Amino acid sequence: MGFLIFLALFFAMEIFVFRLLKTAFYGRGENPDRPVFQLFMKRIWFAVVYWGLTVAFFVNWGLQFYGIIHYSEVPFWIYINAFFFLLYIAKFASLLLGVLTELLLLGDRAINFFSGTSYFSPSRKRFLKITAAAFGLLPFTTLLYGMVRNPYRYTVYESDILIDDLPPGLENLKIVQISDIHAGSWVFQEPVGRAVDMINELEPDLVLFTGDLVNNIASEMEPFIPVFKKIKSRYGVYSVLGNHDYGDYFRWQSSEDKRANFQQLLDTHQAMGWKLLRNQSELVEIGEDQLAVIGVENYSALPQFPRYGDLDKAMAEVPESAFKILLTHDPTHWDAEIVNQNPDIGITFSGHTHGFQFGFEIPGVGRWSPGSMIYDQWAGLYKKGKQYLYVNRGLGYLGYPGRVGILPEISLLTLRRNTLL
Repeated sequence: MGFLIFLALFFAMEIFVFRLLKTAFYGRGENPDRPVFQLFMKRIWFAVVYWGLTVAFFVNWGLQFYGIIHYSEVPFWIYINAFFFLLYIAKFASLLLGVLTELLLLGDRAINFFSGTSYFSPSRKRFLKITAAAFGLLPFTTLLYGMVRNPYRYTVYESDILIDDLPPGLENLKIVQISDIHAGSWVFQEPVGRAVDMINELEPDLVLFTGDLVNNIASEMEPFIPVFKKIKSRYGVYSVLGNHDYGDYFRWQSSEDKRANFQQLLDTHQAMGWKLLRNQSELVEIGEDQLAVIGVENYSALPQFPRYGDLDKAMAEVPESAFKILLTHDPTHWDAEIVNQNPDIGITFSGHTHGFQFGFEIPGVGRWSPGSMIYDQWAGLYKKGKQYLYVNRGLGYLGYPGRVGILPEISLLTLRRNTLL
């Protein structure tokens, strides 16, 4: 029943937007001297294109819903999905302004009925409908710009983290974090190589990867193994798994296929020389001090995401004297199990949100993303008491192959002793 209601609303929107476009662009403003046959054919072609795209949308949806085509296996397919995404964002924007326009004109007709006065001439009415129809171009062009300009526009975000009791050996330690590669969404390799060059130019002491290496299938990462194998770090590269890495969102032929895929993903971390932490910890000796790098499997406080993480198990062998940092993919884990409950974890590193790949960040003014309506911590550095959380905006993208206002991130975090005490 719910699906039928959705279909009814969907086609109601389609009919409304079709009539809005037709009225706006093929109304009384057309040249009356043009042959009737030409006007007729023009409108026929308009209808064929409009409804043809609607049918194509359902065909594309059906091919992927029934597993006939999956964009993880056909990377260029992500642009077909993106086209329909942009198209329906534009239609929805036109729908909203179109409904407001109709309500306005309905009010004008009511006034005219009772008083004989109309505030809108035919030309003004047509102008309002053209404006409503063209309004969809605003989000369409904005999102198209984000696809063309920003998907590989890697940006280094730098932050100093002030620690009260920072061990002397960790002073000025440079940590580079990347997250959410989503290799199955990438079509081009050369720009990704530039990201690795940018990481190495930072000369990091430690590199952390906080999950979602692929969209679903381990083989997505194969073309990029030689690229990410080039990452250089004084004390190594440490990684954890994200919710997409388990293959839970793909229709496997058998459970054996899913297990084999997961094993291939684990082998991929090893092939790149990354130390994958699965509810484990690793002690890094830095001078006379110890840095405990703790990594948990995916853990989310939101019910729609899996909980494989076991923080107690990961910390079981961590000495109290070590300075502790935690890698956990989902930032909701911070409030759920870390803040106050595990106060000796100095810094938590997460990703997952991508900053929703859309929003704005204006220094000194403010920032916003749709992610702020779901996640309390969605991008950048956060602090509660003496504990820090850094949420990386992601190196790749998922679904929409672009970014608007929230650029792909390489984080550079430098540990400093707090001298303001």
